[in-house]
Order: sequence, then structure tokens, then C-alpha cells
Amino acid sequence: MAQTRSRQTSASPAVKEARKVVVNDLMQRNYIYFRTEPPGRNFHAEFRPELTPKQMLALGVFGGKYLTDCTGEFPKQWFVRAKLNHERHDPELNFFGVNASQPLAQWKRKGWIFRDDPRGWFQWYCRYYMGRRCPDDARQIRRWKAMKRHIAQIQAGCKKGDLECRRKQRQALLHWAYDSRRI
Repeated sequence: MAQTRSRQTSASPAVKEARKVVVNDLMQRNYIYFRTEPPGRNFHAEFRPELTPKQMLALGVFGGKYLTDCTGEFPKQWFVRAKLNHERHDPELNFFGVNASQPLAQWKRKGWIFRDDPRGWFQWYCRYYMGRRCPDDARQIRRWKAMKRHIAQIQAGCKKGDLECRRKQRQALLHWAYDSRRI
């Protein structure tokens, strides 16, 4: 379970408060980071996700098997309507009812995992959303932007609003905070 502590920093001319977060879950022990921005604010100019982590969890992403052991790190309200399965990955919990995930081992082989976020992009996004800024931000934002190619493919191959068309691509876009229900 994550613990948060506050401390003062001098990162800017006006002293702003940073919150210290200590993470102890199945994948990280005594991992420490600081939240230096207010939640949901001050994002990089090129990073404009369409969905918040709370919205993504409520819609159904990653087969419900994501963040199930580290809910204490994030706001409780994120998990009130979250579609989670503590035992296994269940594609039926995904909004589009299909599996659009690759195994974590594949992510590691591809070099997509940053040491501070062993669960991948969504963990990075949750922490970024909550105010953490880290050296991996630029890479993750580039990866997020690269997903736009799937929007173009859906627009070219599907009628607007046809949620049955390209369900796997639409689910993958949800995993990247793009609201593919609007395409």
C-alpha cells in the first residue's frame, strides 16, 4: 500500500509543496516518488488524454487485472466503479469485451517498461495524472501520440459511431486514454 507524506521543495521560485509517495506492492518495494503538480493539471502541451484513469477503470481496461494490488497509491474514488478482477485477466470486463493486451513479458522484451513503472504505460499515466513528473515522460508521451494511427484506421474503415467495427483497436485506444467510443 502506498503512503503519502508532504514535504517542501524549492523547485520553482514560489515554494510549492511536493507529496512524497512510498510504494509497497507486489511489484515495487520502498519505491519513492514525489507528486510535484496538482492532480489532473499542468500536463505537457502535447499530452491531452481524453480519459482520466478513473474513467478508464470504470469503462473496463486491461481485462480488469491492473492495479488490483496497489489501490492505496491512488484515490479511492478511482476504484468505486472500476471493473477489476483480482484473480485473472478477464477480457469480458473490457468495454469492448475483447482482449487488446499483450503479456507483460512481451512489454519487457520490447523495452517498453521503464524501471520506475514496472506495470507499463498505464501505471506511468496514473502517476503522471496524480502529479509525478519523471525522466520517462517524454518517451511515454511519444508512445501515446503514436497511438493516433489507430484512430485514423478506425476513421477510414468504420462508420462513425459503429462500436462493433474494429473492437480490438478501439479497446487498445481506451488503454491509451483515447475515447474510441466517439470515433
